[in-house]
Amino acid sequence: MILRAAAETADTGFSNRQLLPEGRLTGPMPWVIAVMMFLTVLATAGGLSLHASASAINADVSDRVTIQIAEPDPLVRGQAVQRVVTLLQGSGDAGGVTVVPESQLEAQLAPWLGSDLKLGDVPLPALIDLDLAVPEAGRASRLAELDKQVRAINANARVEPHATYLTPLARLVSGIGWLAFGLVALMATATGAVVVLAARGAHAIHRGTIDIMHMLGATDAQVARLFQQRMTLDAAFGAVLGFTGAVVVILVVGRSVAAVMSDLVQSAGLPAWSWLVLPLLPVAGIAVAWISARITLQRALERSL
Repeated sequence: MILRAAAETADTGFSNRQLLPEGRLTGPMPWVIAVMMFLTVLATAGGLSLHASASAINADVSDRVTIQIAEPDPLVRGQAVQRVVTLLQGSGDAGGVTVVPESQLEAQLAPWLGSDLKLGDVPLPALIDLDLAVPEAGRASRLAELDKQVRAINANARVEPHATYLTPLARLVSGIGWLAFGLVALMATATGAVVVLAARGAHAIHRGTIDIMHMLGATDAQVARLFQQRMTLDAAFGAVLGFTGAVVVILVVGRSVAAVMSDLVQSAGLPAWSWLVLPLLPVAGIAVAWISARITLQRALERSL
């Protein structure tokens, strides 16, 4: 039977249907690649979304400043707010000056202090938001100068740059994103290792048939091509299956993120341009499988001579 299969293979240009088992799924390799591709796409999407979130945080808070006036006397607090706003409006580097309404402060405190909160019961500070358009080199000195100016207006006033609190968070988010990309590299390496093991196993199982094909005049390139084509098809099946499953998960998670009323959470959404990158992952996975199978089979055939 082996002789007949080998003869038929030689007569038909070494068709892989005679050498390899029928069907597309030859062992567990396609399913392992599907799992690897599923995790790779999710890790890549996570890394891209985290880097986008870190960039958004840095862009939003780099120039954003809040001036807090914690004056218990409402009359004195109101006068201080007017004087600070006048100071900021006369400054050439302060833009987007906005006094946070007391109703907004009350709404933000309601979950902790109750919906029946009255501002007269709790001395709430006045908040003034602004964008300070100052170069990075002179930002620290300008903030110190502004803090001195507002303290001269009211001793209970202080300047709070948003970057002080959120820049460490942006660094953490960016670091986790790089960790996700590191996991992608590890899974790509693991995918190549799986293909190498599968190629070696296929070579060992069909060693007798390969020897007969060599005696009939088949070259190493022809034999390697048979295994390479089959393993590439298996890798393509697994890559497409894993990619499809990951896309479904990303879409479901994306809808959940969009439903959360939080600017910080929504900033972690996947950028639109990422959908041009993610489809390249299964293509890259198939390429890795193709190269790994080719190199492994060629070396195995050279050693068997």
